[in-house]
Amino acid sequence: MPKTELKIATRKSPLAVWQTEEVARRVKALFPDVQITLVKMTTQGDVMLDTPLAKVGGKGLFVKELETALMDGTADIAVHSMKDVPMELPEGLELPVVLDREDPHDAFVSNQYSCLEDLPENARVGTSSLRRQSQLRARFPGFQVLDLRGNVNTRLSKLDNGVYDAILLASAGLKRLGFGERITRVLDADESLPAIGQGAIGIECRANDPEVMELISPLNDPDTLVRVTAERAFNARLNGGCQVPIGGYAVLREDGSLYMRGLVGEPDGSLVHRASLEGPQEQAAEIGVALAEQLLREGADRILRDLGLNPVQPPSGD
Repeated sequence: MPKTELKIATRKSPLAVWQTEEVARRVKALFPDVQITLVKMTTQGDVMLDTPLAKVGGKGLFVKELETALMDGTADIAVHSMKDVPMELPEGLELPVVLDREDPHDAFVSNQYSCLEDLPENARVGTSSLRRQSQLRARFPGFQVLDLRGNVNTRLSKLDNGVYDAILLASAGLKRLGFGERITRVLDADESLPAIGQGAIGIECRANDPEVMELISPLNDPDTLVRVTAERAFNARLNGGCQVPIGGYAVLREDGSLYMRGLVGEPDGSLVHRASLEGPQEQAAEIGVALAEQLLREGADRILRDLGLNPVQPPSGD
């Protein structure tokens, strides 16, 4: 008998609630009789707004409380921004569903300037991401690249109040919250390589829960899942997190192949290693790992070790 009630864990931020309500809408459209309850929670990442994520434990701070709710039965599923999900999930949990991806690129937002090149040499640019900071500093060493935390509304308010000359945000979040018109320019992947999983929404649940899987499996987008699988395998091989600037972005070609770009940089932008790789989409995870290993050979290994991160060794092929 199909499950009649679905409890969804979510953070309380406007973007997290929007994403969760979107999942609820899609489930309800397929299963109109299911009663859906949103379990809104405050995570450590939502509380620690004055400290860069790299210094307080990384993006995993946004999911721990939600995962606890799954394990103790308070919720049946949790909805996440894929770029916030650590590479390793707790035992007994899985992330089998990824929705179709919104625009994964970064957005340049300014009230005075039309693009990065128009900013003055000492411009104040706000972003919460070491990945964005590294790429910015590499291209524009004169910029004052400043930390920017808080939800989307808070970040836009800080820009409007003159704290920054420009800010960089994820295009997906702005569009989902109805702020698409605030995007001054969408940065292509050559200007700012996106984060792992950026723009994708994932659904986490307890393993071996067929009643829940019946409700959520139709929401999975195979193309997005393939792309995110490659990106997460790349990040897992590097043992990446918020402590180091890492970017990874996979696309599917018209011929069905998967093309992926990756980077590892110094936080100050003094050195950024870049590489790309293409192969069959059926080997998405293998492509991600191989791309990571290519960057490690080219010097990313030293950057990671200097930051106290040891790359994860791939399993033996024996």
